[in-house]
Amino acid sequence: MRQLALGDNLPPIPDKLYFRIGEVSRLVGVPASVLRYWETEFPSLAPKKSGKGHRLYRRKDIELVLEVKRLLYQERYTIEGARKHLEARARQKANKRQARGDQAALFGASPTLMQEIRRELEAILALLK
Repeated sequence: MRQLALGDNLPPIPDKLYFRIGEVSRLVGVPASVLRYWETEFPSLAPKKSGKGHRLYRRKDIELVLEVKRLLYQERYTIEGARKHLEARARQKANKRQARGDQAALFGASPTLMQEIRRELEAILALLK
């Protein structure tokens, strides 16, 4: 079983697809009620629901919960401040993806093809040095 270490004396995230709210609560170290509240305050935190209505968190949801916890408890952000911080970070990532896509479109190539071309050019440059 592959695991991702979390630091802060928290147990590692087990390598599985979905986690129930109780598991996430134990992993992250906050009560389930806090997790449910954060879902209402952070739109990007929206775990899937099973047919019976149980919350099913994915690894990326847990990582987001850990980030929210860090912002609120360690960095001392307010809920609104943490929400704005996460929204700004998401916009930055989207802008970077858009820029990469725009570069590829300029040359009529897919982003993967552009990455391959870049790797090959870097290899050529290394040979020339």
